[in-house]
Amino acid sequence: MQQLTGPSLAPLSGGAAKQLVVLLHGYGSNGADLVSLAPMWRELLPDALFVAPNAPERCPGAPGGYQWWALHDLARPALAAGARHAAPVLDAYLDGLLAEHGLSEDRLMLVGFSQGTMMALHVGVRRERALAGILGYSGMIAGPSLDPGEVRSKPPVLLIHGDADTIVPLSAYHHAYAELERLAFPLEGHVTRGLGHGVDPVGIQLGAKFVKKVLG
Repeated sequence: MQQLTGPSLAPLSGGAAKQLVVLLHGYGSNGADLVSLAPMWRELLPDALFVAPNAPERCPGAPGGYQWWALHDLARPALAAGARHAAPVLDAYLDGLLAEHGLSEDRLMLVGFSQGTMMALHVGVRRERALAGILGYSGMIAGPSLDPGEVRSKPPVLLIHGDADTIVPLSAYHHAYAELERLAFPLEGHVTRGLGHGVDPVGIQLGAKFVKKVLG
């Protein structure tokens, strides 16, 4: 199976990693783009290792960009199939990270943006042992719904979205929120007025608070 690689930021303390924050980038982007969040959160978690793997496939038409799967079809069943296809590679990567650092799932957090959020929500809830948390920016659930039969753990989730997002509309946020709420996940959400498809200082601040709460 393909091995994921990408940039990382070692613990600020200079010691061994006691927490892992895995940052999953969006379609056509790369790990270097999302690892830029790490310096803003490092001081809150001086013992955390931040890693931002590049997705497994090169993204056509995006020099230096990667994709978790090709987005030819944006219908929900096709998105579900794409996430399912990409999941084993990410799962194997997370297993390897945990083993390498001698840590358990409750010390690992997934942070996603856009397609990376789809991956975080797909993989994160299907792992046997609950992760510390899932933070999803500008994303959605890859599929028509969350099948209770496939949900194996319920980590705390924070979803953040802009109400002016034209790439992943706000309705996708409301759908994801409703699905997670229906299945009784520990859940928080925030909608930023006037924000498009991106992360703003408010989102970074809320993310920092959440990261600190679930891993601190």
